[in-house]
Amino acid sequence: MTDTLTPTAAPTGAAPRVLGALGLLTVLLGAALPLIDFFIVNVALPTLAEDLAASESVLELVVSGYGVAYAVLLVLGGRLGDLFGRRRLFLFGMAAFGLTSLACGLAPGAWWLVAARVAQGASAAVMVPQVLATIQATTEGARRARAMSLYGATAGLSMVVGQILGGVLVAADIAGTGWRSVFLVNVPVVVVGLVLAVRSVPETRSQRPEPVDGPGTVLLAVALLTLLAPLTEGRAAGWPLWTWLSLAAFPLAAAGFYAVERRADRLGRTPLVPPSLFALTTLRRGLTIMAPLAVGFSGFMFVVAVALQQGAGLGPVPAGLALAPMALAFFVASLAGPRLVARYGARVVTAGAVVQGVGVALIMVAVRQGWPHLGVAELLPGAAVAGAGQALQLPVVMRIVLSEVPPARAGVGGGVMVTTQQASLALGVATLGTLFLSLAPGMGMRDALMTTLAVQIAGVVGTGLLSLRLPRRVV
Repeated sequence: MTDTLTPTAAPTGAAPRVLGALGLLTVLLGAALPLIDFFIVNVALPTLAEDLAASESVLELVVSGYGVAYAVLLVLGGRLGDLFGRRRLFLFGMAAFGLTSLACGLAPGAWWLVAARVAQGASAAVMVPQVLATIQATTEGARRARAMSLYGATAGLSMVVGQILGGVLVAADIAGTGWRSVFLVNVPVVVVGLVLAVRSVPETRSQRPEPVDGPGTVLLAVALLTLLAPLTEGRAAGWPLWTWLSLAAFPLAAAGFYAVERRADRLGRTPLVPPSLFALTTLRRGLTIMAPLAVGFSGFMFVVAVALQQGAGLGPVPAGLALAPMALAFFVASLAGPRLVARYGARVVTAGAVVQGVGVALIMVAVRQGWPHLGVAELLPGAAVAGAGQALQLPVVMRIVLSEVPPARAGVGGGVMVTTQQASLALGVATLGTLFLSLAPGMGMRDALMTTLAVQIAGVVGTGLLSLRLPRRVV
């Protein structure tokens, strides 16, 4: 069954039928908010723990509860946008994100905060897939390439800015709000975003909507939960029996999900994640690169935040600002990315991996020679080079993943890509974070950080090798 996208008619003064500059800015704001919130909490955790008397395991739930809920519901969010209208779901998700951010900021206790963070992750899963789907459905040619490059740049920049902004807000202690300001700051931003979205974001939906794939949705949720829950909570909980049983159940749940989706596809139904989508070489190979990219990025950000604050004794602002060169370099390199891709194609990703590897190696040199006296000056060369390398990879890979996805499957394709990214971000904190925190008591903070960074370099080498399999030409 072939779907066609038809913009919903809009009254005068409402959303236009094409995505203009203001509309693109608005949906990119919607894409940035959830990623900023994933990282903004990192530097606020010590203050949050002291204020709410939260244990380490509860703190991990504050981070992982958001990430797991976000990852589990993303594909469903994309399908709902295809069915009921992407602009409508974008508005609903953004409003819900603002309300749940308010609930996080007003949380009277640690478990209230955990529950609010889970709800915040769920609202992000409704909002974010509509961004990519709207771009895919309302742009084409050079405009789409430019929009996708800006989306990738926004995603990468948001991750670094989130950590910097978190440190600044906590230290500023606006009106005595302390750590709460990292959530409350979302509320006025969401209000502005809603006003802009009503006027500038076009409505698109499938002309012949298909019902939600209930069995597929449940099995995908089970598969992601059985993998992410034990990895994010296992170390803090002491690796009890349930974590091992959950990990053992993951391949069974994943196999069951694939079998159900394949059967639905064969019978002419519309599965949550059509297996035929993975017949697209660009999507399949792009996702195999995106996963290690996101794992390394989130693990690096988490480990550096912990090491600088607990090991080097930096406050939240210096710890956040230490990564400012990375954000600046990422932004500058992102602007040059589209021109480089037009000339060199997907080999830009390979070059980016080499540059990122050099940057992480420079950070290792700074840690080895300067520990524990680290700050912006000491980390600047490595952070800047690593940031530039990441900017040459992430936006290009995102563009490649969705380059061949047909507009009728824009919501599903965007949901699959962002789910891969978000699940990998959670895995990065769980794997590299667990490695670092497990090694630190015995090896000391410096050597634990050095070992973790060495593991990341190995991942960067793997990403570079995988990038050689990408199609040379990027459309």
